[in-house]
Amino acid sequence: MKLRVALAQINPTVGDLAGNAALIAESIEKAKSAGAHLVVFPEMIVTGYPVEDLALRPSFQAASKASLATIAVSVSGDLVAVIGYLDTSADGGPHNAVAIISGGKVVATYVKRHLPNYGVFDEFRNFTAGTESLVVRIHGVDVAIAICEDIWHSLSEIAERTPGLVVVPNGSPYERNKDDVRLALVQKRAREVNAPMAYVNMTGGADDLVFDGDTVVVDGHGELLARAPQFSDDVIVVDIECKQTSSKPDVVISQEAAVSSKEIRPTIADRLSDEAEIWQALVVGLGDYIHKNGFTSVVLGLSGGIDSALVAAIAMDALGAKNVYGIAMPSKYSSDHSLADAKALADATGIGFRIVPIAPMVSAFMESIGLKGVAEENLQARVRGTTLMGISNQEGHIVLATGNKSELAVGYSTLYGDAVGGFAPIKDIYKTDVWALAKWRNAQAASRGALAPIPENSISKEPSAELRPDQKDSDSLPDYILLDQILRLYVDQDHGYEQLISDGFEAALVKRVISLVDKAEYKRRQYPPGTKVSGRAFGKDRRLPMTSGWSQS
Repeated sequence: MKLRVALAQINPTVGDLAGNAALIAESIEKAKSAGAHLVVFPEMIVTGYPVEDLALRPSFQAASKASLATIAVSVSGDLVAVIGYLDTSADGGPHNAVAIISGGKVVATYVKRHLPNYGVFDEFRNFTAGTESLVVRIHGVDVAIAICEDIWHSLSEIAERTPGLVVVPNGSPYERNKDDVRLALVQKRAREVNAPMAYVNMTGGADDLVFDGDTVVVDGHGELLARAPQFSDDVIVVDIECKQTSSKPDVVISQEAAVSSKEIRPTIADRLSDEAEIWQALVVGLGDYIHKNGFTSVVLGLSGGIDSALVAAIAMDALGAKNVYGIAMPSKYSSDHSLADAKALADATGIGFRIVPIAPMVSAFMESIGLKGVAEENLQARVRGTTLMGISNQEGHIVLATGNKSELAVGYSTLYGDAVGGFAPIKDIYKTDVWALAKWRNAQAASRGALAPIPENSISKEPSAELRPDQKDSDSLPDYILLDQILRLYVDQDHGYEQLISDGFEAALVKRVISLVDKAEYKRRQYPPGTKVSGRAFGKDRRLPMTSGWSQS
């Protein structure tokens, strides 16, 4: 028998219970209009996700349950809804739960049983785990529930209950190539349970996380039936062929076979390329951080270099050119081409642009306090940071930091200088990825007959901070192609000194890079948040002490 299932791939905001309720209500109406029998929402959709320590506040717990009760009233007629929310146990312990709603009432609840406590997740801290499975009969189909991490563990208990369908609400953050991993996992679990599986994920940004949707439906053999677009809000509706089973459900909502209008043909959205996927993640992550925090515009230092150019292009795609302001801040060491490249980007994109020379300000500092060498170099960066923060305070823009992951890894940034800002869009992108994305974005513009946003000279010229005469990044750092190879292994995969040597790198180079990375932890702690796109970003993914006597360098 067939069950028409609507999967609401939508973008909540943490703590905005009223706004999230409105999104849920809109999706319920779409599900009703499509003749759906069941509508499934992502994990913790009522509160947004992740809520972190908000889960521990009694006032927030009460507000979540009150909001759910209000939402339940809109679930009427033949429709059944599975809605994620923050619940509490009898003794007040917070639960990551879903409510099964029918006829305007909550008829059953399921509590997430496996709480992730790795990477960006702290669910052991924020929730207490459930202990029971749940099967609900809807139009004669026994529907089992699992939440996100639950399916990363065996579903043998659910399999023993022989459900006709498994639905899985998720709050699964994006990271590079994770869509393929998710699909393979869903297919594996569907075969384990021998039943179709409908996996729904949220979209949108939440601080340094971004959710990519990628909702999928597979049959009991793991065959892909439907897939939603990545990074797009959508309610996909699928007619799923479900077997009628003889298990013992915990709740019977309806027994009679479902009746549907003309069958809906499922669609499988095309996958994005690697570059397009990362670009969308960066654009959505930045855009939602700005909008959800009540800002409308951004400002950044536009140096003519590749990093600031890429950040400007991301900001333009996320917010529109009229809401992006680039500030060129030449010093006595700045080259003519740097200013020309910054202006060329502004001319090609239409972002706001102005020039604020910093040489007079630096001179004023130098007359008051004599600084030489690196101290003088850093002073220039700090004058630029102060200038950007002053413009931010005066005009209401949020400052974007333009550092990339390679620079953050080795500490190649100045505290209170180029490290200032409210958000750092490319902090999880290595330098080699910066070049690749810049070339990809220009190629996309060319394919549409539009001007390339990033000047070719910004891509091709040798990187330089231009804080002293004829300075090049290569004066202080290994070649970025080689550096990034080591960083991907040391930072992302925890390869130690001996393993890096066996990986084929010279011992002296390995010691140098490890020393740079280890000594820069205190800087990374003070860097702005930025969108996570890798399997291991700086921050919650990688938690190391700033004060440590352990070193292999």
